[in-house]
Amino acid sequence: MVKQASVKGPALSSADLATEPASYEAGMAELEQLVALMEAGQLPLDQLLDHYRRGAVLLTHCRGRLKAVEQQVQVLEEGQLKPWVAA
Repeated sequence: MVKQASVKGPALSSADLATEPASYEAGMAELEQLVALMEAGQLPLDQLLDHYRRGAVLLTHCRGRLKAVEQQVQVLEEGQLKPWVAA
């Protein structure tokens, strides 16, 4: 019988759970890391719940940043979103 190595992520404090990332890119990178840890299926239940909560904070932050950028683009384009054309 092959024993799998235990996958453990860093313990998250309550302050870590609510801290917003420094940037959209940092938030996405952390979110991807959390998803990988969670998908491995070897986190203890309490850590899994903490990682899920942290992921929700990161997702809210990233969605908010995307919405803010979309609004700025709308202003720059005089309120009309134009289709993206790759050069």
